[in-house]
Formats: sequence, C-alpha cells, structure tokens
Amino acid sequence: MAPRGDGLLNHDLLPNEKGPQDACGVFGVWAPGEEVAKLTYFGLYALQHRGQESAGIATSNGEQLLVYKDMGLVSQVFDETALNALHGHIAVGHARYSTTGGSTWENAQPTLGATAGGTVALAHNGNLTNTAELVDLVAERYGAQRRGELARGNTTDTALVTALFAGDPDHTLEATAMEVLPRLRGAFSLVWMDEHTLYAARDPQGVRPLVLGRLERGWVVASETPALDIVGASYVREIEPGELVAIDADGLRTQRFTEKQQRAGCVFEYVYLARPDTTISGRSVHAARVEMGRRLAQEHPVEADLVIPVPESGTPAAIGYAQASGIPFGQGLTKNSYVGRTFIQPSQTLRQLGIRLKLNPLREVIRGKRLVVVDDSIVRGNTQRALIRMLREAGAAEVHVRISSPPVKWPCFYGIDFASRAELIANGLAVEEIGSSLGADSLGYISMDGMIAATEQPAAQLCTACFTGKYPIELPSQDRLGKHLLEQNELPLGNPEDGLVAIIPGAGGATALEHP
Repeated sequence: MAPRGDGLLNHDLLPNEKGPQDACGVFGVWAPGEEVAKLTYFGLYALQHRGQESAGIATSNGEQLLVYKDMGLVSQVFDETALNALHGHIAVGHARYSTTGGSTWENAQPTLGATAGGTVALAHNGNLTNTAELVDLVAERYGAQRRGELARGNTTDTALVTALFAGDPDHTLEATAMEVLPRLRGAFSLVWMDEHTLYAARDPQGVRPLVLGRLERGWVVASETPALDIVGASYVREIEPGELVAIDADGLRTQRFTEKQQRAGCVFEYVYLARPDTTISGRSVHAARVEMGRRLAQEHPVEADLVIPVPESGTPAAIGYAQASGIPFGQGLTKNSYVGRTFIQPSQTLRQLGIRLKLNPLREVIRGKRLVVVDDSIVRGNTQRALIRMLREAGAAEVHVRISSPPVKWPCFYGIDFASRAELIANGLAVEEIGSSLGADSLGYISMDGMIAATEQPAAQLCTACFTGKYPIELPSQDRLGKHLLEQNELPLGNPEDGLVAIIPGAGGATALEHP
C-alpha cells in the first residue's frame, strides 16, 4: 500500500516560526453531462494555496452522495481511480487549513449529514466566532448526545453547521438553511449540496471571497476567480454578502437570509492570501500588490542599488517599489518551490540551516550591493532575521527591508491563523526596534492609508483587525474563542452515539455515504 500523508505540512522551516496560515478553499459545480469530480479536482488545484492539510470531494448522482477525502495535498489525495468513482452531476470540494479543530482526518471536509429528505455535504471557508453558542444550540435542539460527524470525532465549526442543517425533520434543507444562516457569526463562505441542488452562501460582511461562474452546461461557485478560469467557466459575479444561491434543474435562484450590513472584506486577501491572478470586488490582486509597492517606495525611500523580492509573495510589491523608486529590480533569491510543502520534518541539523531550505541567494547578483528587500508581512520575524543574515553572508553591503502591509499586531478570528498576540514581533516593539532586532539597516512598513488606497476599496468596507485590533464582527468572551474549542470536554455535547449516517471507510481515505 502506498504511504499516505499525515496532513502535517511543514511551513515552519525555522524553529518556532509560523507565518500567516491561509484560509480554506471551497468549490462547487452543478453541471449535468460533465465530469464534475474532475472539474472539482482542478478547481481545488487552483485553490491549493488556501489550504494544504486535507482535501475532499463529494458528488451526487441524484440518488446517492459519495465523498472521498484524506489528509494531504489535492494531488496526493486524488488519482484517476478515485475521481472516476465519483459519479454525478453535482459536486462540492474543499482544501483545508484548520482554523477551528485540529488537523485530523475526522476534520477533513466536506462534512456529511442525513436530512429528512436526503443527505447534505458541506464545505466551509472562514471561521465562526460563535462556535460555543452553536454548541449550545445543537444541544438544545437535538440533545447533548453527539450525532453525525460530531459523533465520529469531528471538532470543527463546519460540523456544527452541518448538524444544524441536517437535524430539522420538518423542513427542507433550503428552509432550514434560511433559518440557521442568520444564527452564524464570523466569516463563512459555504458551499453545500444535497442529492439534487447545489447551494452557496456568504456571511453578511463578505469577509472571505466567493464567486459565481457559468459553464456551457452548468454553474460553478469558488473561493477565487482562477478556479473558474481553470475549468473554463466565465465569471458572472460575486456571491453577495448575506446571499443564499441555489442551483438545480430549474435553474439558479437567490434570496437574502439577512438584511444588508456593513461590508468587511479581508484586506489581507489583497496583501497575501489570494492568488495574484485573482480579482476581488473588481480589483486585480496583482495590481493592488504592485500599487502597494509603489506607495511603499514613496513613503519609505532609500538610496540603494537593487530591489529584490522575497519570493513569491513579495514579488508584485517589489516590482512596484522598483518602478516608483527607479532602483533596478532583480532576482536576488532563488526559491525551491517544493520545500515548505513537504511532509518531512527537517532534522535539527537542517533546521540550523534555516531559510536555506527554501531560499538561496544569488551571490553574483547581490555581492557588494545595497539591497531593498520587499516582503508582504512580518509575523514573528524569525524568517526575516535569518534572511538578512544570509544576505549579509552572501556579500550584501546594506539590507533595507520594506513591508507591503502595516505591522501585524492582533490575531484574526475570521479564518487566518496568525501567531498569538504575544508572539507577534510588532506587538511589543517600535518599528526602529523591530529593524534593529532583525539586523536590517532600515525597516519601513506601508501605511494603513497606503495599503487601503492600493486595494481601491472604501476603507469602511474592509476588515483591518489584524493591524488595528478593531474587529468588525463582535467577538464573544475569550473563554468562548479558540481553535480547539470543540475539543474541550466541558462543552455541553455528550458522548458519541451512532450517527445519523453510516460512513464506510475505504482505501486511501475514501468514504461512501449510505443511509442505514
């Protein structure tokens, strides 16, 4: 039997270093006559940057739902045999990075539940802030005994939503969703389906992106526009905040599950999370990042010989910095694209080499040069510290660091897993102190106004909580927040019982769902 991944993808090439971990990627397709599982596979492939811990696809042939999910990258989880077994005309898919619940097979998505009229499979991008309240609601409505996915060890907010969607015997799935969605707080871009209908919904603030596309013979919903491009779907529009979309044999219909509220799109999607070829709210992410670099050059000029990016996330901003400053742009670092997406934990000897596992300097390019090094953000600072040391050892005369986002000082509760506030280097130090700690000759962050202007979005319609500490969606008390909230024994959900559906494990993590 071939070895299977454990989902422990290593981003942490330096001891105790943790960058901003991505949100998840969701994809859904309704397309009779198409190979929907393969369309979903390639859609998830385009969204792989949003989550690398697990991947899953559920399909419906109108009579039965099948789901296949496992730990690992999309290309590691699926092969031709698995995809060919997933028949149907509807599919939903998910690429996961954990923000509620640990990185385990039980927490992989799509999640499943048996409804009064069939089955529901659900995929979620974002993070709910009222998870503890939803635990109380599940216990109040259906008893404290854990059922469905919760009974099988799932500890995610997605499993709670699935339990609420699936548990009402007196209403259709759509009617139940219209009742449950207004009860959810936080960030959620949801894609789900039953045997006949594909659904999508977005939280009232529109924190995470979600878009609608048209196929010749169907419809697609996805986290980002490149997932539409890769399957040949034409962009139609964004799913609106507070909107529920349903697609079935009668076509597409839409309704609002809440009144319009103040938008709060995540500004960090423009800075780092989204692919550069994505368009969000009409603005090209690549163009926004280049403009951030231009404004950074205007705000923090310096005499230097070469502008180099920290690949790949710093590249667009470095291009903009070079354009605005007149300093030549160069590739001073070469990246090993496969390290940082590995299941193998580096030995201590390799860890001592630190960032060289991922980046190596082009000595002939940087030797004797005064460098401007452009990156998207600083979290703990360990990566930048090791990078600056490496550049100096390679002969750089000066190293001036420029960052295309303001200092990250606050945690995110809406789907990005930053380090804790105590670990954020900008939380306790002034900019000059951070620069000194990193060993840089100078350090400059873009201003909040400069970053927001580059997005071309109204400041009032963006969430900037990780920079300002001003959270647009009210947070509960600290004891009712946290990634591992549902793994705490004191929550009012009792011991597992037999679930509402039977999950039959198969080779490589395949699962088939049948009604008992």
